[in-house]
Amino acid sequence: MTILEKIVAYKKKEVAKIKAEVQVKKLVESPNFKRTPLSLKRSLLEVGSTGIIAEFKRQSPSKGIINDKADILEVTNGYLDANVAAQSILTDTHFFGGTMVDLMKARSINETKPILRKDFIVDGFQIVEAKAIGADVILLIAACLTKEELKQYGQLATDLGMDVLYEVHTQEELDKIDANDKIIGINNRNLNTFKVDLEHSIELASKIPDNCVKVSESGISDPKIIMGLKQYGFQGFLIGENFMKTDNPGQACKEFIGQM
Repeated sequence: MTILEKIVAYKKKEVAKIKAEVQVKKLVESPNFKRTPLSLKRSLLEVGSTGIIAEFKRQSPSKGIINDKADILEVTNGYLDANVAAQSILTDTHFFGGTMVDLMKARSINETKPILRKDFIVDGFQIVEAKAIGADVILLIAACLTKEELKQYGQLATDLGMDVLYEVHTQEELDKIDANDKIIGINNRNLNTFKVDLEHSIELASKIPDNCVKVSESGISDPKIIMGLKQYGFQGFLIGENFMKTDNPGQACKEFIGQM
């Protein structure tokens, strides 16, 4: 099994367990469910946007522990201070050391920037759950969903007023999405091998329709890379590890943005 297959298999079991314990009705009644989600698209496209989607991530299957000392509230304040376009928060516990509580805490102090729930969505239940914990955006990974699931889950998120970041790594994955007017993230990291290749993003970017918002994800470690990616039409840049591996992710993010 590849790393991705392992994650998805584990996630399906985990979600089945949560569904057996938590009723959708309960999620719909939570206070966050009533708030109007913030638009990632608008945040990335507005004049003067840094385009940076700064991520909170404690560990990963490929790198092991990245930062298990960081405090979500401190990092969120740091990212807001750095003027990020949005915040991404890992909520997968088993493989990435994140929790839904991280997202809820961040939301309690971040009222101005969209928050992406970064997780492996394998069930519509997780989308309702994402809104209930305060997320504005969900991630749908084409590598682990069928064409029909991508359409169905994307529609559910839209119906709930949320944005969707569709993540692709290959032309075949891009072909699964009706890529009209969507936010498309190109993952520079192959989720099966976890190798990073920026050239790959640039190649795939030309196949995405112009009315889409293009986001480059993973492996961005230098502000100069962003300048290069912008020339290929990228408007969003998801960066996690580069900030999280430092003692002060918020400060690292601020310095990075200052050099752009």
